[in-house]
Amino acid sequence: MPRRENISMSVIRRLPRYYRFLTHLKQKGVTRISSTELSVKLGLTASQIRQDLNCFGGFGQQGYGYIVDQLCDEIGNILGLSNEYKAILIGAGNLGRAIASHMSFDDEGFRLIGVFDSSPSKTGTRINGQIVRDTVELEDFCRKEQPTMAVLCIPRDGVHTVIERLYTLGVRNYWNFSHYDIAMKYEDTIVENVHLNDSLMTLCYRISNPSRK
Repeated sequence: MPRRENISMSVIRRLPRYYRFLTHLKQKGVTRISSTELSVKLGLTASQIRQDLNCFGGFGQQGYGYIVDQLCDEIGNILGLSNEYKAILIGAGNLGRAIASHMSFDDEGFRLIGVFDSSPSKTGTRINGQIVRDTVELEDFCRKEQPTMAVLCIPRDGVHTVIERLYTLGVRNYWNFSHYDIAMKYEDTIVENVHLNDSLMTLCYRISNPSRK
């Protein structure tokens, strides 16, 4: 079955969940699983799972299910996890340090090649093997290394200037923790916005309204 065009982002956003769960199954030694079994584990319908995977060609066999190792690899290829896109991180505060220290960039399709901050108290320190560089070095570093993506862990009021510099240097892709709407100004960028406050408020709502799960 050929891969479909114009796949919705709702389908794309479910793929990492499939990948994470299948990786867990591989580690446990599970070799085969049906869409029905997947649906029970993931809280989705078997039909939804089949429809999602059929967008990319379909990988199961009727009456047999999915080969876990193969499906995991296929989803990893779809997500591009072997690309090792070069990434830099701006902002070595508490959040930036946590992300640089604990995110497995290499397993998620990226390679962290540089960490930057403007604070003299942070520059020169090390985070997970990376020396924190002064942001004055951004231009020289980016021209030499040509990163594909930037992780933004800086306050909202400091993003505008940094984005202008990065955009001028050719960086068009951002993992954005800054609450600044990059895509509004730069329409040709690809941005994943992460709003931790929104997630926490959503949890608060669900706790306050347990009947609306």
